[in-house]
Amino acid sequence: MTEMVYGSLPIQAGDPVLPKWWRTIDKWTMSCILILFAVGLLLGFAASPPLAEKNGFAPFHYVQRQAFFGGLAMVAMLLTSMMTPQMVRRIATLGFLAAFVALLGLPFLGTDFGKGAVRWYSLGFASVQPSEFLKPVFVIVSAWLLAAAQEINGPPGRMWSFGLTIIIVTILALQPDFGQASLVLFGWGVMYFVAGAPMTLLVGMAGMVVAAGTFAYNNSEHFARRIDGFLTAEVDPRTQLGYATNAIQEGGFFGTGVGEGSVKWSLPDAHTDFIIAVAAEEYGLVLVLFIIALYSVIVLRSFFRLMKERDPFIRLAGTGLTAMFGVQAMINMGVAVRLLPAKGMTLPFVSYGGSSLIAGGVAVGMLLAFTRSRPQGEIGDILRGRVR
Repeated sequence: MTEMVYGSLPIQAGDPVLPKWWRTIDKWTMSCILILFAVGLLLGFAASPPLAEKNGFAPFHYVQRQAFFGGLAMVAMLLTSMMTPQMVRRIATLGFLAAFVALLGLPFLGTDFGKGAVRWYSLGFASVQPSEFLKPVFVIVSAWLLAAAQEINGPPGRMWSFGLTIIIVTILALQPDFGQASLVLFGWGVMYFVAGAPMTLLVGMAGMVVAAGTFAYNNSEHFARRIDGFLTAEVDPRTQLGYATNAIQEGGFFGTGVGEGSVKWSLPDAHTDFIIAVAAEEYGLVLVLFIIALYSVIVLRSFFRLMKERDPFIRLAGTGLTAMFGVQAMINMGVAVRLLPAKGMTLPFVSYGGSSLIAGGVAVGMLLAFTRSRPQGEIGDILRGRVR
């Protein structure tokens, strides 16, 4: 009877965990993530030796660290992808509380590593950036609140999620970390739109963002300097954007050759924020387009699978995670080609960074858990039933 109503079941009750997981997981998305991580290691061999030499380490010190943290990220991704949506929600709620407390403690215990923004905890052997871990668990908690608001006699989840978003965005902006603040706001805005937000509210929010940006420009030297650098007609060739722009131009279609690039010797963040400039210079437009294609496959396949999902919580949480993942990649590459002002944001799974790698692994693991095939009718079945 179940098969007559819902169609053939992709899984059977009582199946072993691993075979069930393998049959239901989105293998295209998982494969693209693994390829991105491999590309990141490849580019790390080119981009990180100059920094290692400057800091007195072995030539491939940062590549080894990236491989270690990336390995942890892949393990975290696989383990998280095996969880049920209910388990993901429970763990994410606890993780959100921990990350939020860590974010509040940054002004007192955090450090800026000489970059002018207190975003990290120094552990001696490594550093932790709480905002990286806050993003995915915030999406889950917000999706839970928004989904609960759709239930009959449900809580005012939309108002609670909006208040939570404003608090987090304000804390991040005060660090200052306007890139992560805008990413959190965007992710929540996409979920709120999918949940059925009125257009007047979204327009009002856009006005608030413009007002907040104007206030930040007039009161934050850090923010104003980046906006001025973006708007100026002439790019100073001695700045990070200048070096990155020149590297992309020098790379052409096929690149200058493996190890032949020069931008890695000039850019202090060549292995993190501007890793795409290294890829463009040494491997050319071909590799850049390949990287863009990998991100596009992940985003499009995830959205396509989520469109068939009936559960509002899963649909909203998956949409928020996918949107945040795709926009972060777009922002990083947009900064490198000067389509966007400098944000200090990593390229997911490609840039060096322990916090971003592990948090990214957890986030994609959650997304894979939400997009697994489940024995349910598609949402289109409901719409067709209403028409009949």
